[in-house]
Amino acid sequence: MPIDAPTIFLLVAVVIGIILIAVLLTFVPVMLWISALAAGVKVSIFTLIGMRLRRVIPSRVINPLIKAHKAGIDVTTNQLESHYLAGGNVDRVVNALIAAQRANIELSFERCAAIDLAGRDVLEAVQMSVNPKVIETPFIAGVAMDGIEVKAKARITVRANIERLVGGAGEETVIARVGEGIVSTIGSSDDHKKVLENPDMISQTVLSKGLDSGTAFEILSIDIADVDIGKNIGAELQTEQAEADKKIAQAKAEERRAMAVAQEQEMKARVEEMRAKVVEAEATVPLAMAEALKSGNIGVMDYMNIQNISADTDMRDSIGKITDDEKGKKND
Repeated sequence: MPIDAPTIFLLVAVVIGIILIAVLLTFVPVMLWISALAAGVKVSIFTLIGMRLRRVIPSRVINPLIKAHKAGIDVTTNQLESHYLAGGNVDRVVNALIAAQRANIELSFERCAAIDLAGRDVLEAVQMSVNPKVIETPFIAGVAMDGIEVKAKARITVRANIERLVGGAGEETVIARVGEGIVSTIGSSDDHKKVLENPDMISQTVLSKGLDSGTAFEILSIDIADVDIGKNIGAELQTEQAEADKKIAQAKAEERRAMAVAQEQEMKARVEEMRAKVVEAEATVPLAMAEALKSGNIGVMDYMNIQNISADTDMRDSIGKITDDEKGKKND
């Protein structure tokens, strides 16, 4: 059966209408508008269309608005939309406002939004204000005046300070300040045994210094969880100093030995030099004898007597050496 022209036109019109409705429902969040009206939140459909035009996801604003309205928190669409456009987390801000209201904590939307835009988890901060957080430090080592190393681990109970969340220092600063206080307290102790006997002395001293100044937290308590003995730093330093002194003394002794060896070699050279001079002087004796004989200062008999005396002296030296050798053999 052939289809007539009016039927075809009607079918095309129905298809186009369906497409237009689908596009309209996609662009205009009608279901979200109906949900808002059902929750008692007055939001114009044109407001939702304007959000689309401003590239704002309507559900990211309307759903937190419904939640805030049900909780009795007075916020407007413009406030939530401006916070969304600024890059904030609207849902987390609303949850934080609800949590603060339930805990009787005074917190305005502007401050809550500022904390969120500052990069801090405002919901976690509100929860920490109600339920304080415990921060555990690693083992922090300090050296007492007697040279013994003492290691202490502390647990810091902190509560978030809403007023100082913007611009306040974080957990790392609190841990660093507490560590510095522990080191200074141990270092000012005369004896490490006092620290072991009364570890509460550390927490009391550290807590009295006001370490939470300028931070985003309020320190409620500092408890020493564990105390341990480390190395004998004083003895190690003395040992290292003694070893250094020993090396210095050895170096000085080696220097003196080298100087003595050099002086000994110098004396040997001087002895050899004097011997050379003696040999040189002895070499002039025959020349002098010859000159004396030639000039007639001595006679031949005088020269013969000198030779006899020299030979007699050599003989006596030989006999003396033989006697010394025999005595040495007898002693052996």
